[in-house]
Amino acid sequence: MKRKAIIVGASSGIGREVAKLLLADGWCLGIAARRQEPLLELKAMAPNRVGVMPIDVTKPEAGELLQELIRQTGGMDLYFHASGIGHQNRTLEEDVEMRTLETNAVGFARMTGAAYRYFAKQGVGHIACITSIAGTKGLGPAPAYSATKAFQATYLQALEQQARQRGLNIAITDIRPGFVDTALLGDGYPYPMLMRPENVAQDIVDSIYHRRHIRIIDWRYRILTFLWRIVPDWLWRRMRI
Repeated sequence: MKRKAIIVGASSGIGREVAKLLLADGWCLGIAARRQEPLLELKAMAPNRVGVMPIDVTKPEAGELLQELIRQTGGMDLYFHASGIGHQNRTLEEDVEMRTLETNAVGFARMTGAAYRYFAKQGVGHIACITSIAGTKGLGPAPAYSATKAFQATYLQALEQQARQRGLNIAITDIRPGFVDTALLGDGYPYPMLMRPENVAQDIVDSIYHRRHIRIIDWRYRILTFLWRIVPDWLWRRMRI
């Protein structure tokens, strides 16, 4: 029986690269994003194994559309969440903060919650989500982004604990990349230690197969986040990032 995955945020970047790797590995996919045209390009790679559904995670009906995509795909063994936005917002513009919260917090909880409930009813499943190293500390250049990434990590940790307490066979994988060379970083700011999305996607698929709980990508960012965690708050407040 073919394995079935739903990927939300498959139209570009890491989500698209993960979709291509899973297709090459024989998976059947249901793919979703706000923009339908890039999804149809992916579907053309394996028309009989890919279902498409335009979904905006900020809309109240997104959870119902996810269920419809699951039905079209013939079930779901893996839910992979790659949908998200991020902006530096050094002047704290309100619309940037609110859109980030709606997508990365409310939309994230809506979709991962829907996937969790599906797997709880099914009895087994795997939820893997892209969060970020940005959730390690509050980042002054991107307040809403770093805060929502911390929310995502905590939410996944809570789901994992709840699944264990309820005796549910639901695996959780929290994927925390550093800076990846995708359109998400196309805001004109320079970013150090950029990683290629193809390499990050391969690490993600390996982490899913190994059912890792938390994966920081790559080794440089594992060192960086370790150092961030041990910086005392009084010093962090004075650091320029």
